[in-house]
Amino acid sequence: MSADFSNPIVLYDGVCGFCNRAVQFILKRDKNDLFRFAALQSEFARSLLEKHGIVTTNLDTLYLVLNHGHPGEKLLERSTASIAVQRELGAFWRVLANCYAILPLSLRDWGYNLIARNRYRLFGRYDTCPIPNPGDRHKFLDVA
Repeated sequence: MSADFSNPIVLYDGVCGFCNRAVQFILKRDKNDLFRFAALQSEFARSLLEKHGIVTTNLDTLYLVLNHGHPGEKLLERSTASIAVQRELGAFWRVLANCYAILPLSLRDWGYNLIARNRYRLFGRYDTCPIPNPGDRHKFLDVA
């Protein structure tokens, strides 16, 4: 695999319409080619989450892996992961993320969970994880 595992890795629900739109949103704004991606349904994500003691049967959370494979590897989740991603997408999104970060974690995650519970009904669901376009394929760690 040619990907640089020191890049932050976004773990997302690969069959979720909202999650796939979020990945496309990140790809479009990731001017520094920073982020890498893997669907939560992949073996890569499953083994990574299990290493962090997370049960992999519930796929309703966005995770961001920092310093993958290095000492101090860290896993952010839910609204905290979302804020960390937004902060890397340019000045406007950084300001928006910083405003969002002021809210208490319990309130942020309440809103996150509300969307997560209803994401399939509101945004649809794929039968399988969509395959990224050839120009972005190198950013997906779970695609051969």
